[in-house]
Amino acid sequence: MNDVRRLPAVHVLADHPVLEERRSNCGRDLVVDAAREVIAEARQAVLSGAAVPSSEQLAADADRRIAHWLEPRPRPLINATGVIIHTNLGRSPISAAAAEAMRAVAVGYSDLEYDLERGRRGSRHTIVEPLLCRLTGAEAALVVNNNAGATLLTLSALAAGRGVVVSRGQLVEIGGGFRIPEVMAAGGARLVEVGTTNRTRIGDYRRRFCGAGANRKSERC
Repeated sequence: MNDVRRLPAVHVLADHPVLEERRSNCGRDLVVDAAREVIAEARQAVLSGAAVPSSEQLAADADRRIAHWLEPRPRPLINATGVIIHTNLGRSPISAAAAEAMRAVAVGYSDLEYDLERGRRGSRHTIVEPLLCRLTGAEAALVVNNNAGATLLTLSALAAGRGVVVSRGQLVEIGGGFRIPEVMAAGGARLVEVGTTNRTRIGDYRRRFCGAGANRKSERC
């Protein structure tokens, strides 16, 4: 316990000369947060039998912690997994031209939600909807944050209170902890399972909706 008392107070460590540049550039509050954390960790280490670190060492630890907090996120990586469109690695890269177009708009103001012709607030959907309709031939389009959001909206609009056919092999958990059965339930749809977890054939759908003796050439099935 006496060794723990040799640790510096938070305000004393925050005022250490090693952290002077951090105080000037990042503000004292951030430095205090880092000092508080490294002192708390040092206290636990000392109580477990470790030697008491010097103030210089603690200040250096606090400086490294602040540097870690300030690192840009996300960080660029090399994809060596063999999966080209990798969900956990940012999916697929965009072209240099697209990145430059985004940068040119992001560094200033834009008409994201402003109708220049009418001189009033607009909708961000009007920017991309006509492009998607022209590209896909759809009558309307809507961009959402992720596939789970798109699935939820689709189910709510088209399948609420109705059965939705899903192969058992697709009853998976997707990014962010979204599970297909739960997303369907949230959308008000009733899950109708067909096939098995490793193989689903067209005949599984026919038997589910037309009965075991369904004719393959039946107009209905």
